[in-house]
Amino acid sequence: MKSLEELKAIRERTRGQMNLRKEDGPDNTRIVVGMATCGIAAGAKPVLSAAVDQVGRRKLDHVVVTQTGCIGMCMYEPIVEIYVPGQEKVTYVKMTPERMEKIVAEHIVNGQIVGEYTIGANE
Repeated sequence: MKSLEELKAIRERTRGQMNLRKEDGPDNTRIVVGMATCGIAAGAKPVLSAAVDQVGRRKLDHVVVTQTGCIGMCMYEPIVEIYVPGQEKVTYVKMTPERMEKIVAEHIVNGQIVGEYTIGANE
């Protein structure tokens, strides 16, 4: 960082990301990333970053990205759960940042569950 303008740009970008991680209301779709020790060790941090990045880029104001502790299925980490109001929870497993991009594009934006990444497809 070499200037005050760079610092201000970083601050604004971070503020935007923090707003994505707030839970605003019952009508929001939630992307929940498991961030317990096992999830982090398996690569959950880049998955969380990819979720925040994709939601921010697409300006999905109705989508909130949050994190949780242990989901209880360490062998499937990193795990992402999607909660869409009025629908059953969908659990995605063995996630990567690239998979997260596809989940946002297909599931969050187009309403199509990506079955190949779900818990049932990976058992």
